[in-house]
Amino acid sequence: MELASNLPPEGEPRPVRGILLKKLCSDEGLFALGASVARVVQLADSEDQGTQSLAYYVLSDVALTQKILRLANTPGYRTAGGSAVTTISRAISLLGFDNVKTTALAMLLVDTLSNSKHAQSVRVELEAALCASLVGREMARQSAYQGAEEASIGALFRNIGALVIASQEHERFREIGTLVAGGKHTVAQASQLILGSTYDTLSAAILHEWKIPDAIVRSLSALPPGRQRPAVNRAEWVRQVVSFSAEVARMLARKIAPEGSAEGQALEQRYGQALNLDMDKLTALFGTVRREMTSLLDSMHLGPQVEPEEISPEGLPNVLLLATMDAGTHEQEGHFPSGKPFNARELLLAGVQEVTQMRASSGSKVNEVIQAVLETLYRSMGFRFATVCLKDVRSGQYRARIAFGEKHAARQVGFAFPLHGDGDLFHLAMENDADLMIADAFAPKIRALLPAWHRELLPDARSFIVLPLVVQSVQLGLFYADRVQPAPEGVPPDETSLIRALKGQVLVALSPGS
Repeated sequence: MELASNLPPEGEPRPVRGILLKKLCSDEGLFALGASVARVVQLADSEDQGTQSLAYYVLSDVALTQKILRLANTPGYRTAGGSAVTTISRAISLLGFDNVKTTALAMLLVDTLSNSKHAQSVRVELEAALCASLVGREMARQSAYQGAEEASIGALFRNIGALVIASQEHERFREIGTLVAGGKHTVAQASQLILGSTYDTLSAAILHEWKIPDAIVRSLSALPPGRQRPAVNRAEWVRQVVSFSAEVARMLARKIAPEGSAEGQALEQRYGQALNLDMDKLTALFGTVRREMTSLLDSMHLGPQVEPEEISPEGLPNVLLLATMDAGTHEQEGHFPSGKPFNARELLLAGVQEVTQMRASSGSKVNEVIQAVLETLYRSMGFRFATVCLKDVRSGQYRARIAFGEKHAARQVGFAFPLHGDGDLFHLAMENDADLMIADAFAPKIRALLPAWHRELLPDARSFIVLPLVVQSVQLGLFYADRVQPAPEGVPPDETSLIRALKGQVLVALSPGS
């Protein structure tokens, strides 16, 4: 009663939508969330480019990478007896582009809003959003419409208005809840009275501010009351699914089963004809979404040693002889000061198993193998930037083709050097087919061997590796990856062997007739 006394008199709504949107634009966290959401939504699944762009985005965020990999390794997705999923490239292949894209969006919401001081209220709305997105995805899978991912994205953001109010204007969120609990107001009526705008209208306004495509924004609008008829077009179908997904999510949150409940009968009556759903299909849908929700929430909470190979680095200067990869071992958890994980061996081994499995399966492309190897090196060894350079005869250069890490796009453009060099470190490594680990690039003798283009492009590269790609004495290019800290720990023999095993998979893929 005390809370109710703070409510405005009937007929005197408080029009705060404009004020809230202004706050949204000025709040750094929400502004950054909007920019990230817009970027992910715009990623199009266009053959290799779409997958590569999504992989780049996920890998730019360590926490997001870990969550996607955890999800890919849950029993619902990991194939029976299959090796662990250790690369985002394979996670996208296993989970599906649209699934990873929507999951990344969901995780952006969770990471930005879950730490609100009003955590319980926000968590309820977050779980409703996550659950609705899973319902939308299941409906999209069964749809005759192509590219129906809009249903899952629309369902995810249907209650973004309520989420933002719960996080940023919690007192008003409570006032709206009090009105609804009184039984005389619907959520739409209560939010209109308190905010001067319904939650649905506010959600659409927020997505519009974030420059989300109009097709998704329009899908958030409320449906007319009563039984829904089959959609006459794709846009109407998406709108129906978004609304249906929100209702299913609320039922699942209250642990209401469709079969034998008044709510389930009402749901079937309202959407059954439009979405081709009977009670059996509804029951199956609830079970599937419940299982997937468990896996999704779990993902968010949050090998045998290979004998080393001998190398013959004849022709290398003494300083590079010392840089060939060999050092002691270390088995603790955590990271060296350089950023390299103590468990690099285990991470490399998992990557070798994954890439070997990829090569063994039919249909794997050379680019996919190269990208998987590069990603494994980047993550397992804790590098800040990693790329693969391949020969471009037309331009007379070795040019970076794929890159991961900090400022990867700009550095990829600049990472190019002539096919024939004058005794610099990169050409010496390829001429001698020697894998190098430079522990301290600032050492005078090493620095003297660095070409001008490298010193200019990566002036802060303090330690790095160079792995030449040489097939039948033909120099094809190299892998390169660096850190901004020296790496006196080096690369022990077991890690060296695993790195060479990874490189070997690429050499086989690049060999004629492979």
